[in-house]
Amino acid sequence: MILTSTVTFLDINWQAILGGLGLFLFGIKFMGDGLKSLAGDKLRDIIDKYTAKPWMGLLIGMFVTLIIQSSSATTAITIGFVRAGLMRLDQTVGIIFGANIGTTITAFLVGLKVEKYSLFFIFIGAMLLLFSKRKKQGYVGEITLGFGMLFYGLMLMGDALKVLKDIQAFHDLAIAMSNQPWLAVGGGIIMTGIIQSSSAMIGIIQKIYEAGGMPFAAALPFVFGSNIGTTVTA
Repeated sequence: MILTSTVTFLDINWQAILGGLGLFLFGIKFMGDGLKSLAGDKLRDIIDKYTAKPWMGLLIGMFVTLIIQSSSATTAITIGFVRAGLMRLDQTVGIIFGANIGTTITAFLVGLKVEKYSLFFIFIGAMLLLFSKRKKQGYVGEITLGFGMLFYGLMLMGDALKVLKDIQAFHDLAIAMSNQPWLAVGGGIIMTGIIQSSSAMIGIIQKIYEAGGMPFAAALPFVFGSNIGTTVTA
């Protein structure tokens, strides 16, 4: 299919994409730091205590990844426990599976269009962070602010990426990835390895797909590649 548009990659608002990606990644970190502070040392105790059965490890992996917003971090913590002799290798299987399930929660929220309320979350989070006198309220503010920044960054990227559907070169690449899924898998692995966040990469792919810039046949293997790429840290 030949597009009649003369739009090129130079017409993309790269400032919005890069700034949005920065806000997204910082929001994930800020929210994760707040959740870890709120949970305290109990997080380590929970992992150590409730991994006797694989299904319990699965739930723990999901829970911890939901709190710290990073399946890579959950996996790294688990590996650290094994190296320290605090956990057996067979206990880690359920946790790692759960971590990979837990990291899909951000992608699920992206699909709910939460980003249109992002500025409201940023305001509430900032007020709690700046004016609360109790530590726990400050941590809640940190979580809320990070949540808002995450989705505001995603909104900036989504608006800037809409132009991709009119770029012939990207259209041809998307078709090639549809016909050769391994290209999309490889792209997902490389990009996730670079930005160190499968949540960010999957969020970007969702936005490109929503804008009509990538067919489902290319988006799905790209997501698979992103989930493989997140294991690079481990």
